[in-house]
Amino acid sequence: METSDPKNTNHQNPSWERDLLEKIAMTFLKEQRAKRRWGIFFKLAMLAYFIIILAVFMEFGASEKFSDGKRYTALVNLNGVIEAAGNSSAEKINEALQSAFEDKGTVGVVLRINSPGGSPVQSGIVYDEILRLRKKHPDIPLYVVVEDLCASGGYYIASAADRIFVDKASIIGSIGVLIDGFGFTNAMEKLGVERRLLTAGTNKGFLDPFSPQDEGQKEHARKLLDEIHQQFISVVRQGRGDRLKESPELFSGLLWTGAQSIRIGLADDFGTVNSVARDQIKADDIKDFSVKENLAERFAKRLGSEAGKTFSSHLFGKTGEMR
Repeated sequence: METSDPKNTNHQNPSWERDLLEKIAMTFLKEQRAKRRWGIFFKLAMLAYFIIILAVFMEFGASEKFSDGKRYTALVNLNGVIEAAGNSSAEKINEALQSAFEDKGTVGVVLRINSPGGSPVQSGIVYDEILRLRKKHPDIPLYVVVEDLCASGGYYIASAADRIFVDKASIIGSIGVLIDGFGFTNAMEKLGVERRLLTAGTNKGFLDPFSPQDEGQKEHARKLLDEIHQQFISVVRQGRGDRLKESPELFSGLLWTGAQSIRIGLADDFGTVNSVARDQIKADDIKDFSVKENLAERFAKRLGSEAGKTFSSHLFGKTGEMR
């Protein structure tokens, strides 16, 4: 009976040392990679922590600038489309205006507008709130400063101000109302597509783009637009008064440059936020009361956006095809 000799086994399998070294090396590499990953994670976490701390101190410092009883010009920004779900909703703009007027250090308020317009309802809510605040705080003037664009609902709001300042190349006006859409009936006929619309109520399919246009509905839509247009004209006349140089074109929906708007009474003078604060309000320091997202809200929005991208990427792949 023969017995096995370990020495002989090693000689018969000379690669065991190499295999062992490879295993040791791979284990070492895995540990190093894990250490690097954790190192990167902790470095990023510390960086995020310091950024948050820095942002908090910057916001705190900005508020501390005005904590010594100094008087200043209050600024509220209205940017973009005026809509209930947007950054320029009546709720957000009115909240900012209320804070600006009620602050003890406010000498005057500047509403800076860069907007193509939007919801007549949201615009009307802001307009009414400006009138209420001006009546409640008669010693605090409110000036509008237009930079690039103040059209439609944006100008609706601007007309509530004491005075309107523009740049010579600003775009002002568009005092009108519209309902827009498309008609697809001819295209459907060519494609052989049949529209199946069931309604309870003769006009429930009001202005349906996939049905032939009904003259009765069209006339009703015109009446709606005319009534809202007259409301718009009324607030502009109330706000601008004798400064308006009325003409058939004034309320036709046309746009005007800043220079033209001064000549026809839609605006009062040239000016910027800084020049109005300095020359009209006599308070060079400007404090921004615009409603902003806090750090947590910005982070949550960013996180939600990244999560959505990741989900979309996993679901559809890079080419948009289902996996």
